[in-house]
Amino acid sequence: MNIAIVEDESKLAAVLQDYLHKEEYRTQIYSDGQVALDSLQNDLPDLILLDLMLPSLDGMSICRELRRSSNVPIIMLTARIEEIDRLLGLEIGADDYICKPYSPREVVARVKAVLRRTGKPEEAADTALFHLDEATASVTIKENTCALTAVELKLLDVLSNKPGQIFNRSQLMGRIYSDNRIVSDRTIDSHVKKLRQKLESLDSTSHYVHSVYGIGYKFEIMDAD
Repeated sequence: MNIAIVEDESKLAAVLQDYLHKEEYRTQIYSDGQVALDSLQNDLPDLILLDLMLPSLDGMSICRELRRSSNVPIIMLTARIEEIDRLLGLEIGADDYICKPYSPREVVARVKAVLRRTGKPEEAADTALFHLDEATASVTIKENTCALTAVELKLLDVLSNKPGQIFNRSQLMGRIYSDNRIVSDRTIDSHVKKLRQKLESLDSTSHYVHSVYGIGYKFEIMDAD
């Protein structure tokens, strides 16, 4: 699962990242409030650790903006211990509130607790029926396996790690092509078409990658009509 750490104290953010990595969470660190909001609105993680005092935009404002369109779990981290701040943080939609100084182990424990409480699964779409293997660049569905190209692997990884989330073509391009090359929308559509054909060859009874008219694509396991 993916945890966003929004914290401008670099040493503290690095410590939290190390502890989360030991528990096999993936992480991204943001040190600027506005940069964090812009990124998180386009690519939601499974949970956000959100510091209150940040450059450009404070944690309260970030939480308030995210709550306009998302229920992503948010744990606020702050040195403010006054009761009014605690109540306000929870009132605007934070799921938990941890005061500094704190133990990184406590933060990890709270992360697990909030994920359980909010119903977030510990794993994404990697189930007994669907398994994506990056080491062998292959996908297995119902014990049937086929090889994927590097682009197909990245594409399926991005989509399947956020089941139900819609990605537009620009977002997919940015995640698939790390060298920022310029490709057309038709290129993404072509990769999706070939990927669908491979998935259908493994399981003709279900659909996995869906088109969302006028927006882009999403991953969701649904029975074929």
